[in-house]
Amino acid sequence: KSEEYSDIPGTYLFEKHACAKGYNLNNFCMSLMKDENRKAFLADEPGYLNKYKLTEAQRKAVLERNWLGMIQEGGNIYYVSKLGATSGFSFEAMAASMAGTTRENYRAMMIGGGRPISGNRSKAEQAASKKGNS
Repeated sequence: KSEEYSDIPGTYLFEKHACAKGYNLNNFCMSLMKDENRKAFLADEPGYLNKYKLTEAQRKAVLERNWLGMIQEGGNIYYVSKLGATSGFSFEAMAASMAGTTRENYRAMMIGGGRPISGNRSKAEQAASKKGNS
């Protein structure tokens, strides 16, 4: 169940609540699968976004290319990646940005086995661990 993962830092599951929240954002991103839509968006980003009922936070995240912000606002990474590609960003560059690091550091981290578990596990588990060490 998605609730089991809700207290893991940096985890944003695309479940029913995120799906509903991001419906219009994801429809916008999917529109970018068509060349004519990509060209129209790049020619007038704010105007193109007016076609979609985005929240102010979603609109701001799109215009600022805030990848993590889009995910937090209900964006599905596979849909958001359409905007990334349209804007000239590789998936690796988007992931590095969301992780708050450079592409080179992100790549090295992933080649090295990913993020360390320390500090990235359940907040409840972290609290229990601290309690046991006291």
